[in-house]
This record gives sequence, structure tokens and C-alpha cells, in this order.
Amino acid sequence: MTDLHSPGPSPVRRTRMRLAFAGVALAIALGAAAGVWWAVRPGEDLAAPTATPPIPSDLAPDAVTDPPFPSLTYGIHTFLWWNETTRTFDLDMVRLMNFTHVKQRFAWLDVEPQPGEWHWQHADAVVDEVEYRGLEIVARIDGAPDWAVQPLDAPDDAPIDLGAWAEYCGAVAGRYRGRIAAYQVWNEPNLRVEWYGNPPNAAGYVRLLRACAEAIRAADPDAIIISAGLAPTGGPMPDAMPDLDYLRQMYAAGAAPYFDVLGLNAPGYAAAPEVSPDEAEATYGHRWMAFRHVEDARAIMVEQGDAAKQVALLEVGWTTDPRPDVIYAWHAVDEATQAAYLVGAYRWAAQHWRPWVGLMVTIYMADINWTEDDEEYWWAINTPGYPPRYRQAYIDLANMEKVMGDRVIPARDPGAPEAQFVPTLPPRSSP
Repeated sequence: MTDLHSPGPSPVRRTRMRLAFAGVALAIALGAAAGVWWAVRPGEDLAAPTATPPIPSDLAPDAVTDPPFPSLTYGIHTFLWWNETTRTFDLDMVRLMNFTHVKQRFAWLDVEPQPGEWHWQHADAVVDEVEYRGLEIVARIDGAPDWAVQPLDAPDDAPIDLGAWAEYCGAVAGRYRGRIAAYQVWNEPNLRVEWYGNPPNAAGYVRLLRACAEAIRAADPDAIIISAGLAPTGGPMPDAMPDLDYLRQMYAAGAAPYFDVLGLNAPGYAAAPEVSPDEAEATYGHRWMAFRHVEDARAIMVEQGDAAKQVALLEVGWTTDPRPDVIYAWHAVDEATQAAYLVGAYRWAAQHWRPWVGLMVTIYMADINWTEDDEEYWWAINTPGYPPRYRQAYIDLANMEKVMGDRVIPARDPGAPEAQFVPTLPPRSSP
């Protein structure tokens, strides 16, 4: 997810979201202003570019003995970069939810728009505000500036200058050593649009991951490194690689030493959170059209001998988009259902996925500049504006029981005064 105000090209932001949450939306052209796409819908046939081996069934929960995140760790994707007023307001509302982590994009193009020209003021303000409120940051780092994007010399190259990329990763980790809890290294590289128009290539991503991971570890050895959230998709290539094929290819390319936690994206599509991948395949034609598709990826971790690591679910959500002419219409839900499914997703993870699922990130605390024309508007748990309107999902996520390792925060009585989340005061100023 890209901040709306980033000075980089807008086609990546627009088209990536359509690829990610339509599951198989295919970017056909990336022009100066927009891409062209379509989506595979339930029941449509999809020719896989490679034969996917059977999914193992063992999820090996007992293998996770030293989890980097408490299971569960409650996070939400925020947009704190540009607007000081909404930054403070949103963080106060996150605290009221009893969530502990905010995921925020630290786009390379925003920090180093020209080689050696560093702009830290927004990053400093975000880190200061989050720290002031006792929350923790998961920094998503990606978004290369134009000067760092380069053509591939070979298919398994990365499409960016890896030397400059490593310098950026190390600079962020060094500046905020001990103040950023975890780093998500890139997002959805199994989509062509996130690979700068090149066909997805897991070996190339592993090179990018390694360069960044080594730089972060040198600058901040205690930071948690999360691999890129993979888009749940069945392909086809060259526009999208099935996430399970991509994951196996990551392991084959030697990814395991370069991440502490495996990143996955977990939209629920039309399915309730308890729907299994087998049931999704029977109903919609594809296993990945369900929140629980992450179990398939976890099984591959076990298959690859990497079961001791946790999984981070970096994008969890259900859209309420009512527009009949968009590709999301088939899996849109109403606001009450969105709320029930999000709460149900955390409950399912608490009951069935501990300790191998650690961080779970809800999308989104809305960017103030979104409008109803932005598809992200409909995934968010509030609406933009000042003060924003809080959808039922916000209320129910705030009031639900939280299970954080050995700590349990009981559910609030929705009728109690402390369970009412209608902001009436202006946000606090920074210290």
C-alpha cells in the first residue's frame, strides 16, 4: 500500500491494490497515469503456470519455541506520514483499540528522492509520535525512487540498485535503532506491478531481501525482519505468480536465513474467517480465496524445515465496496459483516494458530485524503475526514478480547462508557 502523497508514480499504487485484492487482477499496461486490469472471479478456470505440489497438512505449532512477536500481536496499517493533525488523532484512536503496533510505510522515494539527498523530517515525526504513545512501529520499506530503478540484466536480478537499496535500509535502521520493532522488506513481489513491470522472480526478490536484511542487522541487530507480504493469487504469469509457487521458489533460492518472520497478506474475500481453503476451492474455485489460505503457506514452511519461525499477517481485511462496476463487487460485504469477520479472524488465530502466527495487521486506519473513488476507502475501518466516522469494525475490534501471549485483555461491555469511541476532543499535540 502506497501513501497517496508520495511523489512517486501513481500507477504502482492504483494497480497494485487491484492486483492484490482481486487476487488475480492482471496489469496489462502501466501508462503515465493508470493501468488496465481485470479479475478472475469465482468459478472461472485458471491455468496455473507451474504444477503446485500437494499441500502438507502439518502446521507444527510446537516448533515455535522462541517467537519474536507475542501471539497474538495486534497491529493496524496507518498513514501517518504527511498530516500532523491526523497523525496524532489516529494514534490516539489506535491506543483506544488496545492495539500495540502500527504498520507504516517508509517509502524510499520519500526519504531519499535524489541520491544522497536525505529527507528525515516526516520519518522523525512519525517515530517520535508513535513512541510518545507507547506504541511500536512495523516499518514497511519499499518504493524505490526513479533514479534507483534499473532494467534487469538477467531474470533473477532485482529491478533496483541493490547497493543503494542496502544503504537506504541500513540508514533507516541505524537512525531508528531500538525504536522500530520490525521491518517488512517490500510488498507483494509475486505481482508484476510490484516488480516494476518485470515478471515476478523469487530469486531476484531473495537478492533484494538479503541486501536489506544484512544492512538492517548490521545497524540494528535486535530488529525483526519480516519478508514481503505475498499476494494470495493463482497467477497466471507473467503478471502474477501463485503465492505458494513463489514461496517454494524463495526457499529454493536460499531466502530462509534472511528473514525472521514470514510475511503473508490475508484478505478474506467473500468467505467468513473460519472457511477452510478446501471449502473455498469448492465454493469459489480457488484455495486462496479465503483468510485461512495462510495455513497452506504455513504448511510449506514446515515442508521446508522452517517451522520454528512465526508468520506475520500483514494485510487482513474485508471490503465493503458497494460499487457494481468494480472488480471487488463479488466479495464485498456490509459493514456489520466486515466487523464480525475481522473480529472472527483474530478469534480464529487466537484459538487455532498460536504461537505460529504472531503479528496480525488490520487494513486500514484511513488516509484522510481518500475518497469513495479509492478502493482502499472501502477496506478501512473508519472513513476519512476530521473527525472521521468509525465503522462498526473499529468499535468491535476495540471492544473485543485481546490474547497477547500470556496476557489477556478482557472484552469490554459495549454498553459501558469506556467502550464508546466517539471522539469529541481535539488531538493532543506532540511533546
